[in-house]
Amino acid sequence: MSDEAPVLLIVEDDESFSRTLRKSFERRGYTVVSADGPDQMGEVLKTHRPGFAVVDLKLGGASGLACVSTLHALDPEMNIVVLTGFASIATAVEAIKLGARHYLAKPASTDDIEAAFGKAAGDADTPLTTRPTSIKTLEWERIHETLAETDFNISEAARRLGMHRRTLARKLEKRRVT
Repeated sequence: MSDEAPVLLIVEDDESFSRTLRKSFERRGYTVVSADGPDQMGEVLKTHRPGFAVVDLKLGGASGLACVSTLHALDPEMNIVVLTGFASIATAVEAIKLGARHYLAKPASTDDIEAAFGKAAGDADTPLTTRPTSIKTLEWERIHETLAETDFNISEAARRLGMHRRTLARKLEKRRVT
C-alpha cells in the first residue's frame, strides 16, 4: 500500500463550505485541491490526478453533472460523490449514470461523504419506504428536474412549468436546503 495521501478534488462554488470540507478532509489525511466550477476544475486537472471528488450539483450558472462526466471520462475508477441542496430523483439518476459513486443531499458531513466513497455497490437490503410520495414532493422533484434541464435558468424553468418566475423563485426560497 502506498504511503502517499489520497488526492481529493472539491468542486464547490460556496467558498465557505469548500474551505470547511477542505480542512475536514485534510485532518483525515487527504491532499485536497479545489475548484469553483468546470473551468477552474479543468485547470486543476492539468496538474493533479485525484482519486476522489466531491462535486456540488449547482455551480453558479453551471451544472455539476458536466463535471461528473468529465471526471469519470478522465478516470472511470474515481470515487465521485455529488452533493446538492437541490436533490431530485432525476438528477440523482443522471449523476449515477454519468459516473458518480453516490449522491447526497446537503447538509452532509465529512463522515457521510467518506462513507459514500466506500459504497461501490448497491445495497439490496435498503429498506423500502411505505410512505407514499406527497404531491408537494412530486412538485419539488418536477421543479428541480426542470431546473436541471434548463441549466438552473429560473426564467426558462418557470416558462416550461407554466408558472410566473416570481412564483418559482418564492417556492425555491421556501424549500432552500443549505
